[in-house]
Amino acid sequence: QVQLKESGGELVQAGDSLRLSCAVSGRTFSSYVMGWFRQAPGKEREIVASITYIGGRTYYKDSVKDRFIISRDNAKNTVSLQMDNLKPEDTAVYYCAAASSPTTTMTGPFDSWGQGTQVTVSS
Repeated sequence: QVQLKESGGELVQAGDSLRLSCAVSGRTFSSYVMGWFRQAPGKEREIVASITYIGGRTYYKDSVKDRFIISRDNAKNTVSLQMDNLKPEDTAVYYCAAASSPTTTMTGPFDSWGQGTQVTVSS
């Protein structure tokens, strides 16, 4: 089992940047893919970005491709999400997730979740 703890969410203005971090503990070697999801009020949870443990291959939701960057530091057991040029529609609770199956794809399924961190972007 993997434990995940997000940090870095806060209230910012449109156009600002923010960096989210996810501390990973437990059986980290079993996390083949790490991802960031978000859930806005009244909407379903959606994947924002993901990255493989080996090779660092990445995936991004279309609407964030030119603004967000996912990265991981396997030595420090952290996964980060750099978010630039934030927009009000980026407002959501952001969740870190881990996939332990070797057959998982870049979009899941994910089987370990953090508690989430709130990102609010004012216009």
